Amino acid sequence: MHEWIDDLRHLREAGKRAVIVTVAGVRGSAPREIGAKMLVSDSDTLGTIGGGQLEYQCTKIACELLQDAAANVRLLRRFPLGANCGQCCGGVVDVLFEECAHGPGWFDDLLRGFDSGQELLMLTRFASSGDICKEIVSADQLHATGKFDFAVTEAGREALDDGNARHLKLTAKSSVLLEPIMASRFDIAVFGAGHVGTATVAMLATLDCNIRWVDSRRKVLPKNLPANVQTIRTDTPEREVAAMPANAFYLIMTHSHPMDYEICCEVLKRGDATYCGLIGSKSKQRRFTKRLRAGEIGNIEQLTCPIGVGGISGKKPAEIAISVAAEILQVREAASQSAAGSPDGNVFHIKSRY
Repeated sequence: MHEWIDDLRHLREAGKRAVIVTVAGVRGSAPREIGAKMLVSDSDTLGTIGGGQLEYQCTKIACELLQDAAANVRLLRRFPLGANCGQCCGGVVDVLFEECAHGPGWFDDLLRGFDSGQELLMLTRFASSGDICKEIVSADQLHATGKFDFAVTEAGREALDDGNARHLKLTAKSSVLLEPIMASRFDIAVFGAGHVGTATVAMLATLDCNIRWVDSRRKVLPKNLPANVQTIRTDTPEREVAAMPANAFYLIMTHSHPMDYEICCEVLKRGDATYCGLIGSKSKQRRFTKRLRAGEIGNIEQLTCPIGVGGISGKKPAEIAISVAAEILQVREAASQSAAGSPDGNVFHIKSRY
């Protein structure tokens, strides 16, 4: 999600100045990743770059910039996360400060592409002279032959592919920050709007993901939900499985065991789920597995039941929601490492349900 874009849009519409604070580079241990942002206006701080004292110092610098009458000031500051910063992480963080008077020119280019659903790359170039320039590039422009040098093109393609920002050193005197602006590819379908389903959606909605929340009952799906949650009321929830993209995550927790079974069948028939979680006990898992085998449904090994990380025995909806969200993040991380070939040599094992 890119909440900062809408936040800056709203600040601009209100005629407020703001400073965009961005983690532009990281070496060693740091509280947030490259590309993490917060906005500081004269009345609000939106978002976070983490780190407690680091964020405090950066907020203070941003407020000082807002006191300056000059507009569109850009500066890069380096923060060693040691005793002088009141922290012991041991890493080094480069932070970019951009003072925006009513929205900078590049922001208009960003909004046009973002609102039209384009995949974009935000390039910020740094020179040893202190010059900092910014441009918005579409995926098509990035791939245009000869527009950028090879290193920038390749790093940009990787950023658009994995959705992660990166800082690329070009020469001894220049570097570039590449930030992908694109829709999340973390897709989750939640079937069931009971107490557990509601608590789980509330937890998952805080993540950078897209949620399709499905229920067959009338007037149980709430309104005024976060922008990344789409609700669907249908008499045939199992048909909504076909609407999900490949490699999606599925959480099946309806009020009806027969409905749960039909949804499980559709997910397993697809065979491309990253995660298929069914709420219930081990006895429910055994009954479902027996029926699935009798029905010659394949990919049974993809079914996870019970759901949630081990070591949490609480049955309150909020406790289950936290446990399930943690498991989904574990599975997502494992899938990401597998796709990347586990460059660090670590192998992630998902606990067996059988």
